[in-house]
Amino acid sequence: MGKTAFLFPGQGSQYVGMGQDLYEAYPKVKEIFDRSEEILGFSLKEICFEGPMETLKQTQYTQPAIFTHSVAADALLKEKGIRPDATAGHSLGEYSALVSAGALNLEDGVKLVKIRGALMQTAGEKNPGTMAAVLGMTPEKIEAVCEEAASAGIVQPANFNCPGQIVISGSIEGVHQAMALAKENGARMVKELPVSGAFHSPLMGDALTGLVEALNEVDIRTADVPVYSNVKAQPVSDPAEIRELLQQQLMAPVRWEEILRNMIADGCENFYEVGPGKVLQGLLKRTDRQYACKVIGKTDDLQMESE
Repeated sequence: MGKTAFLFPGQGSQYVGMGQDLYEAYPKVKEIFDRSEEILGFSLKEICFEGPMETLKQTQYTQPAIFTHSVAADALLKEKGIRPDATAGHSLGEYSALVSAGALNLEDGVKLVKIRGALMQTAGEKNPGTMAAVLGMTPEKIEAVCEEAASAGIVQPANFNCPGQIVISGSIEGVHQAMALAKENGARMVKELPVSGAFHSPLMGDALTGLVEALNEVDIRTADVPVYSNVKAQPVSDPAEIRELLQQQLMAPVRWEEILRNMIADGCENFYEVGPGKVLQGLLKRTDRQYACKVIGKTDDLQMESE
């Protein structure tokens, strides 16, 4: 039997109604959502369960919503005796992965995600930027395109998601210039994303001071299982290193494809996407078709898992 990996989604996986069926079916989920809402000080359940999408997709709400749903689904899997040998999370999902691995407790995780979401939203309003997905280009070509487009404004790779799918991020002018250059250089598709800021780019710099302060105030413990870091794509478990990498993560690219390849190389064979949506299932399929990823985000998923 190969190792089990839990993967945790990031922004973009939210949907109206997320977590409601789990909340109504499992006391453990009710407890997690209620506790999370208490710490957040806004009506998280109403935003998750009823929306509207306009509200749910605001970064300051999206991040705590996805985090809480993910941590709740993680707790249910563990109640069923399914535990990870390693974890990883896409951007925001790294915080869920750290809770799953025992490096952060729920309360500190919620506090950090609330602050991170609010800081990123403010940074996005103060330094307007955008992001775009580029399909069908190699990382090297995208880096060259970004360097060439930098004369128009800040732009850099933000997410290396899977072979042929890379997201770029930066100022509106920089990203638009890079989009045009990518098309000229043979990209199969270029699409601007509906985001509220240039995540994983220097335009998030304003959020860094507040995030560093928040990270310094929480207790990070040695992880029980390795957490594959967004910044290094390597497993980490040391508290000081985790804290440092979470600071860097705000403006550094997410090396997701490398994370998946490294997990597979280290013996992970059973993958679970824990939380809302199926984005990571798709990215694993496009990275290595040999490995399936079970999605655990709704009551039906859990029932199938017990049979």
